[in-house]
Amino acid sequence: MSTKAQVPNDDIEQRRVLRLNEQITSTTTGCTVQWACVDKQLTGKCIEYHNDQWFEFTPLVSGRYYVNIGGQQCRDTRGVQLVVLTGKPCQPATYRVLSCTSLGSQDDVFVTLDSLQAGQPYLLEVDGYLKDFCQFALAVSERPQGRPAADEPPLSSVAPTDAKVVQLHWTLPDSLGSVNRFRVVRREAAQFRSQPLATLEVGRTTYGTSDQSYSYTDTLTAPGRYLYQVVAEAPNNAPPTLLQQQWVAYVQRMPTSTSRQATSRQRDSRTMVQWQRRQHQARLKHLSTTGKRK
Repeated sequence: MSTKAQVPNDDIEQRRVLRLNEQITSTTTGCTVQWACVDKQLTGKCIEYHNDQWFEFTPLVSGRYYVNIGGQQCRDTRGVQLVVLTGKPCQPATYRVLSCTSLGSQDDVFVTLDSLQAGQPYLLEVDGYLKDFCQFALAVSERPQGRPAADEPPLSSVAPTDAKVVQLHWTLPDSLGSVNRFRVVRREAAQFRSQPLATLEVGRTTYGTSDQSYSYTDTLTAPGRYLYQVVAEAPNNAPPTLLQQQWVAYVQRMPTSTSRQATSRQRDSRTMVQWQRRQHQARLKHLSTTGKRK
């Protein structure tokens, strides 16, 4: 990424005011932290401050809104992290955290903010996740864009497997009766973005109700750590729902000494059979030649 000047809203006093559905672009490169304006005890392990910047949004109507984050171009794979809070700027004692999200990738995602109050200013703080440097697009909207942001399951607890065939199984809850299709995506841990694998339409029973159980099979072609996600989608711009996500750590194991010995015995056995067959053919040929001479 090219070096860029520090954005003005690196300073909370010059925070950028967002209008509804206004998409802005920015970068965390060159930004610094005003340590007097943050409180690490409030956000805990969710965010590691490194190069943050500030925005402000005040809804005109109370209700649900979405922070859409997209177009990320980052030095590393980690993407940005977002904190949404109320309180007086640079007075951490007055802060109340509404949402804290670390993306962990550069996928286009949205963060849901429920029950925002009309006329109430909300502070948005964006930082590069784990010291990543990112360009990004951001908007506050009544309509979500991308997939729902969610904490990934811990990768450290996943046991490696040498099975390259991955079976995904999920069910459609009754609460999501308007869902009409599922999207299955996959991202290797070192990749910037997820790759689409399949779109599955919701099935119907003979009684006209939705099928409850679904599955998808994927075959891996290279070792790696893969995150699978199943997203349920509904018509009429309804927000998609993340139904399932799981890691798979695929390894190609070297043959063990036992399997090598078994392979060697099989090879030796085949060789012995071939030798015996050739010896038998040679004896038959010899007997045939001897009989003719007599």
